[in-house]
Amino acid sequence: MGLSWQQGPLSSGAIGRFLVPEPLPGRLLYVERLRRRMRVQFGGNWIADSENVVLLFEPGRYPVAYFPETDVAPHVLERSDHTTRHPDLGPTSWYGVRSSEQHVAARGAWQHTGLPAYAGELQARVAFAWRTMDAFYEEDERIVGHAADPYHRIDIRQASRNLVVRHADRVIADTRRPLVLYESGFAPRWYVPRDDIDVSALTPVKLQTFCPYKGLCSYYSIGEARQAAWSYPEAYPEVRRISNLVSFEPEIVAVHLDGTRLHLEPGQSVVPHGPDRNLDVAEIVRE
Repeated sequence: MGLSWQQGPLSSGAIGRFLVPEPLPGRLLYVERLRRRMRVQFGGNWIADSENVVLLFEPGRYPVAYFPETDVAPHVLERSDHTTRHPDLGPTSWYGVRSSEQHVAARGAWQHTGLPAYAGELQARVAFAWRTMDAFYEEDERIVGHAADPYHRIDIRQASRNLVVRHADRVIADTRRPLVLYESGFAPRWYVPRDDIDVSALTPVKLQTFCPYKGLCSYYSIGEARQAAWSYPEAYPEVRRISNLVSFEPEIVAVHLDGTRLHLEPGQSVVPHGPDRNLDVAEIVRE
């Protein structure tokens, strides 16, 4: 499962608990080696290339990749006067990142410079601001949105249960062959084949978002119910089964499963976290 966000075990909204006799600290940080080759591209050049990246998980944030200084290209990092203080890891120095005279990112990287003894795994390591770099790769495949969380899992299952979607007095969908998608930190999401939907009820909206695990997402309104449904027209290969199917938001329209209306439990709404949450969707389209 995702460790540190939504309802993961290190998040503030965790749905489980650690079975320990004493209360745990309010903030738990976790770090581990990624065990994948990761590269950073900026200004058309590879500025970092490492098989020794570590991921930092902290509450309410996507995992952040830290590269050894020795795996960063020479003369790329330019120390700045800007410093901040991390609540758990202490003083943090910021760098400009220079790929060429034309490609400079102010505050494009940072390093924790006064680490407590218990956080030695981050010593002499640098993290790059996701939005300011051109792209991040694992081997030769681009990773979009944020560093991939190895504990984030998606399972898709075929069901024969009766799923009915209504808005006002209109039946929008009625199926006995939905797919249910289970994703770490989220409520189960039910996807319906378009043949079982009154597609005339769906009005496309301009909004598009992307998920690092599922791909580019399009949205629909149903009457006055804005963004009541969504679809991944070409979902990533790992979740191809939901491509072009439609899922409905049970807090906006009435979704009944075997006669019981579905509601999201507290904490299960989609909440964006991390400095990379506003990446331009156009980047995904170009990919």
